[in-house]
Amino acid sequence: MYYFDHCATTPLHKVVLKVMQKTENDHFGNPSSIHSWGHKSRSIIEAARSQMADSIGCSPYEIVFTGGGTESNNLVLYNMIYSSKNHVITSAIEHPAILKVLNRLKQFGVETTILKVDKSGIVNPDELHNAIQQNTGLISIMYANNETGVIQPLEDLSHIAQKYGIPFHSDGVQTLGKIPVNVNDTGVDMMSFSAHKFYGPKGVGALFIKGNTSLKSLILGGGQERNLRAGTENVSGIVGMGKASELAKSELKETQAHLNKLEQIFVSDLRQNIKNIKFNSTSNGLPGVVSVSIPSMESGKLLIGLNRRGMAVSSGSACSSGTVKPSPVLKALGLSNDLNLKTLRISFGKGNSEEDTRELVKAIVEIVTRKSTYG
Repeated sequence: MYYFDHCATTPLHKVVLKVMQKTENDHFGNPSSIHSWGHKSRSIIEAARSQMADSIGCSPYEIVFTGGGTESNNLVLYNMIYSSKNHVITSAIEHPAILKVLNRLKQFGVETTILKVDKSGIVNPDELHNAIQQNTGLISIMYANNETGVIQPLEDLSHIAQKYGIPFHSDGVQTLGKIPVNVNDTGVDMMSFSAHKFYGPKGVGALFIKGNTSLKSLILGGGQERNLRAGTENVSGIVGMGKASELAKSELKETQAHLNKLEQIFVSDLRQNIKNIKFNSTSNGLPGVVSVSIPSMESGKLLIGLNRRGMAVSSGSACSSGTVKPSPVLKALGLSNDLNLKTLRISFGKGNSEEDTRELVKAIVEIVTRKSTYG
């Protein structure tokens, strides 16, 4: 079996699994309890908070644990209901966890401006500047795209937000473990993360909230996470996220070099064997993330053919890959509907080898050449 869909999710790191198992066995106390079992659970949560903070360059106090990247995004956006400034600026290539929420918020009087991107998927800072209104209360632009891997110039964009005193949020779910992340350097006020994107557990995420940024909780109850995320904490999940973030930082250089090598092999070999293909990823995007359009075959047929060979890839965002529709992200980049439906996303990971990569190219070439899902 060959797994090439690491933007969708990653396997649990063996070290992370071990610390989570130990936590489940030894530290089952409720972190809010005043007895020693509770104190121990609280202490390991705070240790994980420090690990997460260290991995992105902020204070532990600025980390709030959530149920995932989607919840983190929702927490930020739903606060616009309480804002006196009800205008949000975002981009056309955001994850549905941003765009669908903003669409829902229309019923609460929240207005949205969606910025276009260039053919590489980059937001033009001048376009952002021109979109700002007197009632703009939030700018939310993702750090790196989940379909193409394009990285936004966050420092330039956040500088504009700072100039006007507008809070800036970024969906950073795809970044940790692939590129260096320092929230202070980016200039953002808030950034969302999800553990399962960097070899941590599913169902746990985090939101960086800059010290002076004020938010109201979506979930009310016991007042956990500084009154921003009520409910008894997922202790083992949080511990797993902390360890995964620590490993993401310590193994980053090795991981980047490995992913870049696999991407180089894949792109070079595929170009040599299939004519007229179009790569939608940029050379300075996330390492190991490749979006490629193959005009001679629909991606759905390719996915079936690859799956029969035990190879997992994607045709777009995993959160919506159950339906065959043109990707809004690729459409925003200017791809026609026809080419859009002939696009694959390959996202390499730590467990892939150079041999695996060449096997993937070989399989794609065979399927495209034979135009058969049976190979």
